[in-house]
Parts: sequence; structure tokens; C-alpha cells
Amino acid sequence: MIQQITQIKVLTVDAKTSFYKVNRFKVGDFFGPVDLGIHLAHKHNSLNIGVGLLAGSIFPGSNRLIFSGISPSWHGYFISSMGGAGLVFDNLGINMLSIKGKAQTPSILYLNRSHGEEIEVELHPITPTDIWESGRKGVYAVMEYAINHFADRYENDPRVLAVGPAALHTDFAGIASAPIKKGELTFVDTWAGRGGFGTKLFKEHGIIGVIYGGTYIDEDFRDRSVADAWFQDKYQKKLAAKDMEATTKYRFDPKFDTGGTFGVNFATLEDRIIAFNYRSIFMTREQRLYIHKNFVVNHYLKQFNEETIKTKQQKTCGEPCSAVCKKMNGKYKKDYEPYQTMGPLCGVFDQRAAEALNHLADTLGFDAISVGGVIAWLMECLVEGLITPEELGVTDIPNFTIENFRVVEDSWHNANIGLALLVQMVKPNSPINLSQGARKFARHLARKKGKKVLDLFVYNAFARQGWIVPNQYWSPGVLSPMPIMGKYYMNYGKEFLPPRELGRENAKRMLKELMMDNLGICRFHRAWAEDIMPDVMDSLFCCRKEFLESLELTASRTNSRNSSIFWESERNIDFVFRFLLKKRDEDGCDSPELQKWIDAFEKDKNAAALDYWYEIHKGAHELLREFPA
Repeated sequence: MIQQITQIKVLTVDAKTSFYKVNRFKVGDFFGPVDLGIHLAHKHNSLNIGVGLLAGSIFPGSNRLIFSGISPSWHGYFISSMGGAGLVFDNLGINMLSIKGKAQTPSILYLNRSHGEEIEVELHPITPTDIWESGRKGVYAVMEYAINHFADRYENDPRVLAVGPAALHTDFAGIASAPIKKGELTFVDTWAGRGGFGTKLFKEHGIIGVIYGGTYIDEDFRDRSVADAWFQDKYQKKLAAKDMEATTKYRFDPKFDTGGTFGVNFATLEDRIIAFNYRSIFMTREQRLYIHKNFVVNHYLKQFNEETIKTKQQKTCGEPCSAVCKKMNGKYKKDYEPYQTMGPLCGVFDQRAAEALNHLADTLGFDAISVGGVIAWLMECLVEGLITPEELGVTDIPNFTIENFRVVEDSWHNANIGLALLVQMVKPNSPINLSQGARKFARHLARKKGKKVLDLFVYNAFARQGWIVPNQYWSPGVLSPMPIMGKYYMNYGKEFLPPRELGRENAKRMLKELMMDNLGICRFHRAWAEDIMPDVMDSLFCCRKEFLESLELTASRTNSRNSSIFWESERNIDFVFRFLLKKRDEDGCDSPELQKWIDAFEKDKNAAALDYWYEIHKGAHELLREFPA
């Protein structure tokens, strides 16, 4: 029975010496890849890759692969996760891989375990640039190379983690992987995109890819009758029925006649659309609705519904799951945030143009959300004449006006400029030097070109150089001073909350998300998992109280290193101010607290923004302490 699991097993690999060993940590002292990850990250500056205690179990979505460590782009402890990749990882018979040290030569890390035998560990030297230029190029070429050289050593299909050229040239590369079926690499790529862990894997550990798999069988929780009894007692529904209900949005939502994050989010954005590097926040409601109706609903979303939803091109991330959230069009996977930042945010509203832009960013191995934000910012700098095309290594200026905007032709025009910017970002000695991040690059430009260059860039700032482009929702929550941003460790709702209350709601959300990540469960199943998992932990491990206390301790440890920096960009301040105005003037919110803040912003925008930012900070700190008041 799963109750016999009393230890978290960590394979520690020193890439510098090739020495490896399995360390064991008591369940109760730690509960998963997040709380153990923060311990190892601060002790060894390791990149930690692991699964939750329920990996391989009957629970849907329980096979996420969790990455943690000190982020090279955020510059604090960060957590990123990848769908489905934990299912194959579980066959290694360990809970976590912890990589420290740097390989003498760039390498692929090979991990295999045949039944009960010891794990095989091998570092295979390679030449990264040769691989990145072969086959399907970039991250996909790394996966192909690993499969061609190692797949025949595995009894079952392995899985490959891969980085691309962005890991060599920038601080915000992601890690990619795709399921392998009968020895063939599929197109359903999944990502640990946020936080720059692709850069960390390559620059700090010298590893371009990890291939892993095995046949080890452990005692996972597979008793459906017991699970159904828990769900019947709590929801009056069996597990499968409750999960089908909870994942409606990600599969197909009949209310909107579409599905997936792309379909449902773009269908419902309406006047909250974010476009043209956030210039839409200054537009009238009628203008925003015009963009949504004519550019998105009648074209961008229409293409998606006809090509993906009606043809039922949908897959899973690699584990059995009713959500089938991976919405495809041939080799292109459609998620909301990448197709938003490298879509409307860049003035791109056509699927062919967005596919080209997103696919190149993925091939190069970028964090898609952050790179889309950087492209959109540089585009507006070109539009405003703050930087010339020649200074960025491109040849044209984008079209960022909605009057007479040709949805196909101008989308392609803007996408081609985006493609050229991406190519420049991964060139040696490029005029777009992102080796130490876009925030530092923006400050460098601002010193030469004037502060307005920096003022057009929307990002969260952390410590001296840390940065990340926010999630794509018009909500003050996405710019909150939280210890981990760019994920959903905050409230991103569309309702007005006083900033102090918003900070407290951020903290509550962070605790829920930490629980999901520490258990390795996909947040698309959060409608039931957040509620029932403490009970499940109590039933299986007799540790509900200890489990929840560990979450609070992990949150407080993370928040104790919160080095969030007040908004450096004027566009950040306007993003919040315009949200407040929208709530009053367009949405009819008559809260006296809302009016108080609008009055303050109108009197002195910068002073009000600082007060607003600190109120959010205070609210979060009220809850994210080991012993809250």
C-alpha cells in the first residue's frame, strides 16, 4: 500500500564530477518537490526536478514534473511545472533529481532504471550548436538526438527534457518536452517555461537535455473504489464525474462553443482585451470591443474553432486525463498566454502569423510569455521612434494602429518583425543583448535613449536584476509584489479589491498553488484537488495537520526572501490606474474605496502607485508568516 512510503528519494547528480547518490528524506519533514526543493536550492544552488507523492496514482493530473531552484531570470526561489512528464519519471523509482555542479563539457544526462536494478547515470558530451541546427532544430532537435542515441536502451518509451539556443544567449530559456509514442516524438510539446530554468540547466549545469525512463514499479495508490468513496462523501459524485465537471473549460465548454485556455479566454475577454503592448488600456471601451469582435472573435478565434475545436484536434500532455487540454492544429499547440503575448500583444491576430512566431520562439527554447512581452515592448519602441530598426537589427516598423488595420496582412507584417527580433536575440554579439535579462537591457537602453524606453516595458521586478513578464490578464494582481510572480501565485480576478485585501487574497492563492505544486497536481484540476487533497493526505499518510503546517512554513520561507521592487515602468502604473478607472466608469463599481484610490492617482499618480503597491505588500505579509497574527 502507498501508506508504506515514508521517504522521499532524491537522486543527486554532481555534473562536474559525474558522482551521484540517492539521498533519502523523511515524509513529514518534507512532503514534495517544492518544500524539499527550497531546502536543496539554498543549500546547493541545485536545479531540482521531481514529482509529488501521488505520481502514478489514480488521481487525474497527478503527474506533473516540478522544477525548482534559484531562477536566473527572477533571481529568487522559483517553481515551474510541466504537464505529464512525471508519469515516465515515476518509473525511475525516485521522487526527485537534484543537479548540482557544472559538466566539464556540454552534455546530455542519461537516466535509466531497469526493474529493481540501480539507476544508470551517464553524461554524454555533445556540441550544442551542431544539435540545435539539425533535424527539427532547437529544442526538438535535442529530443530527436537523445531518442536516436539512447531510446533503444529502454524497454518502454522514455521522455526527454530539452533546451534551445535561448539557454545560451538569454536568462529566460524554458525547458521543453514532448511525449514519445512507439519511439516517435509527438508534436504535443509541454513546457516548464517560466523562471528561466532552461538557462539554469545549460549555463549553470552544462546540460542541454535529460533523457529518462525505466520499468521500476512501486506501490502507487490505484484503489478506485476508495477514491470514489471519498468523492461521493464530499461531492456526491464519483472521482471521474467530478473531474469531468471541473475540467469543462479545458476540454469543451458548450456555453462558449469552444474549449481550452485559448478558446474560452479569448471568447470571454471582450473589453478586457490586451493588445499592442498594452496600449489598449488607454483606448475607449468601444475601441477595445471593436478589437475583440473584429480581430479576435471574427478571425483569430474563428480560425481556432474551425481548425482545432470542430475537428477535435486535442491531446493530453502525456498522462491519461479527461481534460485533453492540448489543443492542436497539426504540429502547433494553442495555449492562451503564448498566443496572447505573441498574438494580440504584438499586434498579431491571425493564426498563421501567430503560429510562425510562436513556433520559432518554442524552437529556440524561450519562455514564451516573457519573450512575447519583450517583443511587444521593442515593437512599441520602434513605433514611437525611440529606437530605429537598424539599432535592433530589423528592417521595418510595426503597425500598432487599429484604424484600417488589415487583420491578415498587418498581422503578418508585425509577426515578421517579431521573427526578426527573435533571430537577433540568439545571435552572438547581437544588438539585443539579453544575457543578463530584458530588465537590465531596458535600463541600458533607457540610459542612452531616455526613460520612456523603460516606461513602455511591462514587467515585474525582483531584487537588482530579476524580472518576469506578467500573466496576461488585466488585473492589478498580476503586478503584485509577491515572492514568486509570472505564475498564478496571486489573485488575477477582474473584480476590484482594495489593495490590502488583494494582498491577502494573493497570499491565500499562493498557499493553494503551493499545495498543488508540492503534490505535483495540475492546476486544471484545482476545483476539486485544492479542497480534497488535505483529506487524502490524512487518509494515506495520517498527516493532514503536518502537511498544512509545512505549506505555511514553505510559504513563509519563500516570502521571507521577497525582494520585489516597486514598479519601475510608468506603463505598470498606468496598467493599474486604468484598471481602476475601468471599474468605475465602465463596470459601474461604486465602491468608496475605489473612488478614494482614483482620487489619489489623479492627484499624484506616482505617489498613489507607491502607496497602492505597499498596501498589496502589507496584505500579503499579514498572512505569509509562519505564525500569522
